[in-house]
Amino acid sequence: MKKILLFILFLFFLWLGGLVVFNYKINHIRPNTEEKAEAIVVLTGGRHRLTEAVKLLNEGASDKLFISGVQDKTSLKDLEKRNKIKFKDNREIILDKIATNTFENARETSIWLKNKNIKSILLVTSNYHIFRSLVEFRRWSRDIKILLHPVYSEKISPLWWKSLDNFYFLAGEYNKFIFAWLRASFCYFKEL
Repeated sequence: MKKILLFILFLFFLWLGGLVVFNYKINHIRPNTEEKAEAIVVLTGGRHRLTEAVKLLNEGASDKLFISGVQDKTSLKDLEKRNKIKFKDNREIILDKIATNTFENARETSIWLKNKNIKSILLVTSNYHIFRSLVEFRRWSRDIKILLHPVYSEKISPLWWKSLDNFYFLAGEYNKFIFAWLRASFCYFKEL
């Protein structure tokens, strides 16, 4: 019984240490502004993600934008109105209305990338979501160059340990990342 308790304690401290590293890393990712990508991919669901992606598109970071996870009846006009944004003309903008989660975001995006023969993307998503997204995208698109562009929310504090809500939220994101990583690793070894 004592060995089991020690093992559980070891796993807890391993998880806690990983959570600390995860939170440090998500708060120290800097957007890649030096390289241009063939397309911008934004995952809906977080604050300011779409606004940031449209800003990058309008500034010329790419001339293609893939918006993954849009609700079924949403149009570009709806997105402009709801987010107070304006798309510049002469840009290719695709609305993915199939994906409902990160796994599906990566799958649907990879289909589009293959159809368009795109080899590099600028991935725009929330900083706390970026590592899980990267795991899922690597699973579906191993040969794609992925440049990270995290979006920081004022609602998620870098001082996560000072707020129980922030702690629960980020611990949940960390657990989802672990699950995605384990699933991707299992699938990789299964393919060998």
